[in-house]
Amino acid sequence: MIDPVRPIAIEDIEAARARIAGTVLRTPLVRIDLGDGRDIRLKLENLQPTNAYKIRGGANAVAALSDEQRARGVWTISAGNAGQGVAYAARAFGIPCTVVAIESAPKTKLDRMRALGAKILPVSYEQAWIAAEAHEFAGAEGTFVHPFDSHDFIAGHGTMGLEILEDCPDVGTVICAIGGGGLITGVGSAIKARRPEARVLGAEPETAAPYALSLTKGSPQKFAEWQASFVDGAGGQSVTGRMWLRMQPVVDGAITVTLDQTADAMRLIAEKTRTIAEGAGALSLAAAISDQTLEGPIVGVVSGGNIDLRKFAELIAP
Repeated sequence: MIDPVRPIAIEDIEAARARIAGTVLRTPLVRIDLGDGRDIRLKLENLQPTNAYKIRGGANAVAALSDEQRARGVWTISAGNAGQGVAYAARAFGIPCTVVAIESAPKTKLDRMRALGAKILPVSYEQAWIAAEAHEFAGAEGTFVHPFDSHDFIAGHGTMGLEILEDCPDVGTVICAIGGGGLITGVGSAIKARRPEARVLGAEPETAAPYALSLTKGSPQKFAEWQASFVDGAGGQSVTGRMWLRMQPVVDGAITVTLDQTADAMRLIAEKTRTIAEGAGALSLAAAISDQTLEGPIVGVVSGGNIDLRKFAELIAP
């Protein structure tokens, strides 16, 4: 039975923070100078042990399970980052983990999931998305940990919002990439609870922007022109009805960027912070650069850095 959608309360996020304190890093919030006078800061979640923010949700979701649920092992669906987060937490508890993994995911993500002890069940992007909407997959055993439509998973992501508010109390705009919607729902829930006047915006690539389309139509939509790209960690094929309900109260809008803008942002992050951002991780900075009207301070979440180095070098080469 699928749990009903309910708001992510600040108490849920605080409880998550206590659960995952020994597992996740408090990542730095770094101000970057783009020469335009704007106050733009980057939350470097690419520095987490799994090089992506989803360790927050994975660690909280697995820790929140009962002993009986954990004893059965866990499984999830992932293009790589959620799988690593859940596998990392499962290894800490000494329980098996299976990942229904998108077969076109970067090799570095697949290799890292295996290195963390996960059993990989490769599927197409379409099969993975169907399983995510159905909350089930034939052949996957154990307790299901949804990679975005999970109250505890989302509450774990909300802990990032608490850190942003502590490091930048006067934040004006927070930008997060949107894939399934769990990241922005968690961060937005924390931001709106403590600083409701701040704007929370999503960022999507033009090749996969179902949330921007859904906002235009006023209801959850499928993105008919969806195309696969190097932005594999964000940009879904559609917005599910449940995630639409989750995002609506805490998200103020969406910005769509081009793939070229995203690659340029990847290069800037490397130059300014000396860290690697994957495509999805650079969406927030690309969105911030593209809209000069955003109120500062602006915080962009660099959601991850899991990308094959050869591909990264190819994308940022001048």
